[in-house]
Amino acid sequence: MTNIKAVIMDEAAINRALKRIAHEIIEHNRGTESLALVGIKRRGVPLAKTIAENIFEIEGAKIPVGILDITFYRDDLSNIDAMPRLNATEIPFQVANNKIILVDDVLYTGRTVRAAIDALFSLGRPAAIQLAILIDRGHRELPIRADFVGKNIPTSQNELIAVNLPEFDHRTSVEIHDITSDSHDSLFSFEID
Repeated sequence: MTNIKAVIMDEAAINRALKRIAHEIIEHNRGTESLALVGIKRRGVPLAKTIAENIFEIEGAKIPVGILDITFYRDDLSNIDAMPRLNATEIPFQVANNKIILVDDVLYTGRTVRAAIDALFSLGRPAAIQLAILIDRGHRELPIRADFVGKNIPTSQNELIAVNLPEFDHRTSVEIHDITSDSHDSLFSFEID
């Protein structure tokens, strides 16, 4: 079981963070030419769409958004499910020679991002890959760093970050949970989103 320890971000704070990330992406790339956003399934997808909407409001430029399923690129695939399901990758643009911004909700060990990079390279060779994350909680196991971060939230190994989005949870917030010792299985299913 998990117990909510605190609500770290409400809907307004999340919206401000995603607006700031959109500004930072534009500034870092000196505009929007050759940019494309790719949301990592599941919660990275609505975040990528929101960032694209924010970029349109700021620059008037429509940035294409893709959906990336990393299921078969995970290094822990055999631990997840004996019969994993592929949840369609949808990339409606050319990956090769574009600057791809991967978007996800929480950066933790870095393994999800590594899998996403592998999945992207199977589709073509991008000019560059950048990473936009709503929450960076630390505890990296791989040398991966986000280029754009909504909020850094240092956590312990006994805590869980839950990003709630309307598409999945019917509310918008970021919560930190304490994990009890009998909740390892529920933690695992929570973290692999």
